[in-house]
Amino acid sequence: MGILSKVTSFVGGSLFKEIKEGVMSYFPPDMSPQEKSEASLQIERFLHEKEKEANKVLAEASASLDKRIAEQEGTASDLKSMPFLGRPILFLRGVQRPVWGFATLVIDFKWFFGTYTFSEQQETALIVINLLVLGFLFGERTVLNLTPLIMKVFGNNKQ
Repeated sequence: MGILSKVTSFVGGSLFKEIKEGVMSYFPPDMSPQEKSEASLQIERFLHEKEKEANKVLAEASASLDKRIAEQEGTASDLKSMPFLGRPILFLRGVQRPVWGFATLVIDFKWFFGTYTFSEQQETALIVINLLVLGFLFGERTVLNLTPLIMKVFGNNKQ
């Protein structure tokens, strides 16, 4: 889930609901049910307008970010317009992640089954590469949740 999605979810879901509940908790106790209902409706309308404005701003920010990334990194159509290098670069850009994934799989297999022995520096580099590749495949949250376990397992090997 991207940061803009998280912000949209927060703004659209819980923030305005909490504001409404907070305001309604300050209603005077002698307020009639009809008055509470009318005030609640007015609050809801106001918050709905603010939510629409916030969503509009977030959509504009998302579009601006997409445009900035395209300007900095280029687009596939930019690469296709290059006569000789465009299509090979586009191809290499597309296969980079699978190549890293399968290369890591092969190296891990050789490491775990003792086909190759690695120096301590190479093992450390391999752990970092595994975290990057697995982070892409399974998500950052999974890797972050497993990091304490990984550090415990590999930290004990050093002693």
